[in-house]
Amino acid sequence: MKRKTEDELIKWKNQDRRKPVLLYGARQVGKTWLMKHFGKSQFEEVLYINFEREKQFKEIFKGSLDPKRVIKALEVISGKKVSQGKTIILLDEIQEAVNGLTVLKYFAEEMPELHIIAAGSLLGVSLNKQSFPVGKVQFIYLKPLDLEEFFRATGKENLFELIIEKDWETISLMKQEFLNVLRDYYYVGGMPEVVSNFSEKKNYDEVRELQKQILMAYQQDFAKHAPGELIPKIQMVWSSIVSQLAKENKKFIYGLIKKGARARDFEAALDWLEGYGLIYRIFNVNKAGLPLSAYRDLKSFKIYVSDVGLLGAMSNLDKTTLLDKNKLFEEFKGSLTEQFVLQELIRQYDKNIYYWTNPAGNAEVDFIFEKEGKIYPVEVKAAENLQAKSLRTFYQKFKRLHCYRTSTSNYRKEEWMTNIPLYAISQIAT
Repeated sequence: MKRKTEDELIKWKNQDRRKPVLLYGARQVGKTWLMKHFGKSQFEEVLYINFEREKQFKEIFKGSLDPKRVIKALEVISGKKVSQGKTIILLDEIQEAVNGLTVLKYFAEEMPELHIIAAGSLLGVSLNKQSFPVGKVQFIYLKPLDLEEFFRATGKENLFELIIEKDWETISLMKQEFLNVLRDYYYVGGMPEVVSNFSEKKNYDEVRELQKQILMAYQQDFAKHAPGELIPKIQMVWSSIVSQLAKENKKFIYGLIKKGARARDFEAALDWLEGYGLIYRIFNVNKAGLPLSAYRDLKSFKIYVSDVGLLGAMSNLDKTTLLDKNKLFEEFKGSLTEQFVLQELIRQYDKNIYYWTNPAGNAEVDFIFEKEGKIYPVEVKAAENLQAKSLRTFYQKFKRLHCYRTSTSNYRKEEWMTNIPLYAISQIAT
């Protein structure tokens, strides 16, 4: 399975001097597989330690953090000789090791010639427990497979090349093939184990069972790793997400978690889920100005999850929806479609994604982001719905800004607005 992140790691490998890589993301997104695969394909020797599984090594960094001493200890433990340029050191679940994150600082300062990748699933909620090497690591955030990676994993890479080339005429002729793959992606999502199983067997029942197992593992992590007083609140927030997204107005409402709930009651739970990597908070902006972050309203936000397939599993979406050409795109008020578009945007523009509403509250643009000093407002439409009332309201207010709509309709560019097919949303700002 080809991951785009591998190209980023190859670029890192070929640098003369480098910082250790800190590979992070939620469980089950493929961190361990990726770094092992990269190590085997790019190096003569791989030294791999999993601190969660091999608990006897958790205190290996408890004494002196001198990199030479640490390397000798790793060599003794593994029985392998560390050779510059030939060996890669892989430190999995690094947050479980005492001083595991801190030691990376000394490798960056004193032995930058070494190739070291550290990975962890709970780094976002573990950083306050030990000294963190600010500026001494190269962060790489691994997410579920995006649509392009899904095309390639399922043997449809030639089809996606048309999107990269922006061959809109041919894409329009083959529209149904693109929609078929997009429908599968909505259901399967981008969790590597699930995609691999689907690519091999095309069994939707097995897909759903694997997704349920992943969701169960997340629930177990809540109980295992979250502070005791937060566990019930985390579970309540997590359980409310589907109902939050099923509303016409998807603004997060605390009252849907529990009657009379307030922000202060659940803010820490939201922070924990976000740090874990399971949710994205998308804040409202009241003005389309640069930088967008200056106009965000911290009290008004929407929540999405990390993977569209998992959202479908959380909502008990039935596989029969795949048989209806449009039903899946419109499922619970287009929430799957918004979830998909957000994932594609976050993959390219990180978490700097917002949404816009007008002061009267009768118009909303689903997503808005900036790139190289340009603002991109994006309205998401499920199926063939071509109305864009909110987008027109936005355009009339900020007439200097070209607008974008994404739907199942073909590519079309007008004076004020461009429609981009959902399956080509990755090309919006390229």
